[in-house]
Amino acid sequence: MANTETEAPGASQVPVTVLTGYLGAGKTTLLNRILTEQHGRKYAVVINEFGELGVDNDLVVDTDEEVFEMNNGCICCTVRGDLIRIVGGLMKRRDKFDGIIIETTGLANPAPVAQTFFVDENVRSKAKLDAIVTVVDAKHLPQRLEDSHEAADQIAFADVIILNKTDLVTSEELAAVENKIRAINRFAVIHRTERAALPIEQVLDRGAFDLKRVLAMAPNFLDNDEHEHNDEVTSVSFEVENSIDPEKFNAWIGALLQEDGPNLLRTKGILSYANDDRRFAFQAVHMIADGDFIGPWKADEPRISRIVFIGRNLNRPRLRRGFEGCAVA
Repeated sequence: MANTETEAPGASQVPVTVLTGYLGAGKTTLLNRILTEQHGRKYAVVINEFGELGVDNDLVVDTDEEVFEMNNGCICCTVRGDLIRIVGGLMKRRDKFDGIIIETTGLANPAPVAQTFFVDENVRSKAKLDAIVTVVDAKHLPQRLEDSHEAADQIAFADVIILNKTDLVTSEELAAVENKIRAINRFAVIHRTERAALPIEQVLDRGAFDLKRVLAMAPNFLDNDEHEHNDEVTSVSFEVENSIDPEKFNAWIGALLQEDGPNLLRTKGILSYANDDRRFAFQAVHMIADGDFIGPWKADEPRISRIVFIGRNLNRPRLRRGFEGCAVA
């Protein structure tokens, strides 16, 4: 690492990238690209989940980076104190990494997260906000802008926008989506991507966060600590100790997504399939589902299957019965 004694003032502050975007937009896909590409830099990663069971930490690839997980609360609300403590703790190991990446829950307003790096004196002296990077789902953004103010907030405060899943829309739809983004934020750089594929230098170390621009847009940015969430969106999570029958699971989840897909904003799980030593990662946004094996279970790791549903009008008993019914007797 560079010798900070010879660098310009402020260079000793660790750069922080806030990675945000609505549920299922592709934040974890982008994070995995950052952690696996050969760019010669190391990052401490802070992951925030919306739900009582953590799954995102398992969806992040195994790396040498330090990963911290904060569950069951929005990073801009109940766990903000945890964020301050984690950043403070990281500063004691400043020589171990080149930057910090904070992946927020898909329901987070990035403004209070960014605010942390200006209003908390200890954090401000040791870390600097480099950029807010927002991942946008090209297919579902029009619907999200109608039913979720968080999606608009995430775009409004972005310095860099990753317009992802462009392969799922037509060129006309893509142009219309980009126009909607520009109507909210005309300053951010927009990158069109499939599976969040783009050069990492277009995401990290941008020096893009402009406090003056933010204050012009939101004059109360540094002193307003109040914001609202969409209370209609809730999360339920389940786990089973027995192995999962893949045929039963595929039949159940397929029928569930077909029937309740409009209400299921995000579904994700780590599954232990019967007679298989590999972890299976399942993810879905509405009715669009995907899944793949992500490596073997560790020898000392309990093979517990977990699934998380984030959406509206979730029927907890019904979802629990369905998931538990996929377990091998």
